[in-house]
Amino acid sequence: MATEPTTAVLTPGDASADGSGMPQLNFDTFPNQIFWLLVALAAIYFVLSRIALPRIASVLAERQGTITNDIAAAEELKHKAAEAEKAYEKALADARAEANRIAEETKAEMQEELDKKQAKAEAEIAAQQAESEKRIDEIRANATASVEEVAKATAQSVVAAMGFEAEQDRIDQAVDQRLKESA
Repeated sequence: MATEPTTAVLTPGDASADGSGMPQLNFDTFPNQIFWLLVALAAIYFVLSRIALPRIASVLAERQGTITNDIAAAEELKHKAAEAEKAYEKALADARAEANRIAEETKAEMQEELDKKQAKAEAEIAAQQAESEKRIDEIRANATASVEEVAKATAQSVVAAMGFEAEQDRIDQAVDQRLKESA
């Protein structure tokens, strides 16, 4: 046989005959519950306002100070980085200017040295040319004298081969005159 459970529905304010039930819903204990609720809230408020919240506030203030200091330090470092970049750019520009100046000096020195060597070479060439012209003039003079001698000897031989006899002075004058005309 099975027994069926009986359920009784209690309303707030109803109490069972044995006194069991939910005490939170019993109106007879409401003033006592409200008192202890207020005491618990007051205790929690006291603990929070005197102990926990000041600690939290000091931690928040410390964090805010740290954040402020870190932001200030970051701004300072940013400013220093900008100054360092400007100094780097200036040093780089100075180095480029110095490199250009050195390059120009080297170029000028090389051009000067080249000009000196070119002038020396031109002087040597001019001296060699003058010497060559002198030699050529000597060779021409010798050649002219040799041609004149050969022409005189040939003229003497031609006149003798024709059966005539001519004076050497007349042959020399005729050859000299003919050479002057051709020159």
